[in-house]
Amino acid sequence: MTLLVTGGAGFIGSNFVLDWFAQPGDAGAERIVNLDALTYAGNLRNLAALAGDARHVFVRGDIRDRALVDRLLAEHRPRAIVHFAAESHVDRSILGPAAFVQTNVEGTFTLLEAARVHLQSLALAERGAFRFLHVSTDEVYGSLAPGAPAFTEAHPFEPNSPYSASKAASDHLVRAWFHTYGLPVLTSNCSNNYGPYQFPEKLIPLMIVNALAGKPLPVYGDGLQVRDWLYVGDHCTALRAVLARGRPGETYNIGGWNEQPNIEIVRTLCALLDELRPGAAGSCVRLITHVKDRPGHDRRYAVDARKIERELGWRPAETFTTGIRKTVRWYLDHAAWVADVQSGAYRDWVAANYQSR
Repeated sequence: MTLLVTGGAGFIGSNFVLDWFAQPGDAGAERIVNLDALTYAGNLRNLAALAGDARHVFVRGDIRDRALVDRLLAEHRPRAIVHFAAESHVDRSILGPAAFVQTNVEGTFTLLEAARVHLQSLALAERGAFRFLHVSTDEVYGSLAPGAPAFTEAHPFEPNSPYSASKAASDHLVRAWFHTYGLPVLTSNCSNNYGPYQFPEKLIPLMIVNALAGKPLPVYGDGLQVRDWLYVGDHCTALRAVLARGRPGETYNIGGWNEQPNIEIVRTLCALLDELRPGAAGSCVRLITHVKDRPGHDRRYAVDARKIERELGWRPAETFTTGIRKTVRWYLDHAAWVADVQSGAYRDWVAANYQSR
């Protein structure tokens, strides 16, 4: 049995692949064909533990390459496609939205069309078991007012950035391919992930890396933007549950039940770093620097994850306190990985994004 995983060298994708093979017995024996274009955030070092493992077949390629996708489906005949591949950083989408439309919209369309044809080639029993799991974001729902109820799966889409608009478009395509063509799709909308292997452009790893280097910790505006934080390992267990027991055509919100303002996240990170890696110059709180807010910055996200708990029996195992400590320790223990991903292109982007704020 085989899965086709797209974007499996990125942050969430690589955690999913590693988690999949870490499962005991037959659960971890299934092969994964991992299709990733290895753009700036894709990193094969994330998967170094699988070097030489016959269960993991890595293919470098673009999800928009229909001929390649068709060949992989015909050759490996996967029982499911797990679709992570996406451009995912809001700031990058503001500076260059075209890549987000190309990957998130056109790429998802290409996969859906290839999956639709592939499904027809399967035997009846295989066809009934096939699934297309589309991994999306809570940002498609827009921004919540303080005190408003958390996003449910029935919340209307109100995307406010090029990134979230491109993901909303891909969600709509997935829904349409279910209702029009009967493709057995599953959609998950998750809250902000954090944990090992996250590229240091996102809030938590950026703050850790900058603090260790004695650099400013840039906080947008007043820092009171609220997010629901989900440890990536919990996200992986939720996705396994959705893939195994989710109902085709359904959407499942995956959240951590951990709403926190950004400024409190940064202060928590400083407290942990002061404890685990104290600096000679004093607390890294001194490095917090408020910068001009980004355009269209959503004020609050909050995810109501009761449906996945009710229907699939999933709840996050980590609290924010346990998950963030694990995350900080991982970055402290993997300085070589951090140094490797901090390429010249990454430093150039950080300068372009923050220098003028």
